[in-house]
Amino acid sequence: MIHMLSPEQFLSFLALAILITASPGPDNLMVLGIGVSKGRLRGMVFGFGCALGCLAHTALAALGVSALIAASATAFTALKIAGGLYLIWLGIQALRSTGQTRINSDVQVDESLSKLFFKGLFANAINPKVVLFFLSFLPQFVIAEQGHASLQILQLGMVFTLQAAVLFGLLGYFSGAAGQWLQRKPRIGLWLDRIAGGIFVALGVRLIASR
Repeated sequence: MIHMLSPEQFLSFLALAILITASPGPDNLMVLGIGVSKGRLRGMVFGFGCALGCLAHTALAALGVSALIAASATAFTALKIAGGLYLIWLGIQALRSTGQTRINSDVQVDESLSKLFFKGLFANAINPKVVLFFLSFLPQFVIAEQGHASLQILQLGMVFTLQAAVLFGLLGYFSGAAGQWLQRKPRIGLWLDRIAGGIFVALGVRLIASR
């Protein structure tokens, strides 16, 4: 029998995942840049690649957390503290951000759609910062009483990947209008960073304080 996420667990995670994905960052700004300069289809394809790269981090998080739980409660506690400190550091960085968004494109004119897709996929999959983020973020939403921590993490990772694919796809499709709007209203990026930063700090404190 497959143990599914509870509705409250799913909705709370989805809301935060959407906010974090929507906050200006390298991935979504690159999607916007490619969409603006090379066309919406290329922006969408690159965005889908970036989103699917999250699956690699999901698998690593599920295997790593499961191994630590099986090996030692002390090791798992150490991971939680390290993850909490990392989230707090991310939050402080976001809170200190100037909110300036620079939309550019690092893609060749003649790059094929398949090449763009795999470029986004591998750029995300091999990013060590994203590995650390997933190891810190996903376990926060695991409900120990439900058991099957690795399965819960896999499901949470799938939710994150799917919402990222939808948001990046929309960013690519509406890249022209979205890019102009973001450039005209730079304070939007600032406030998204502030909100995400506050959430990161709160999650980090919660992760360290939890038992």
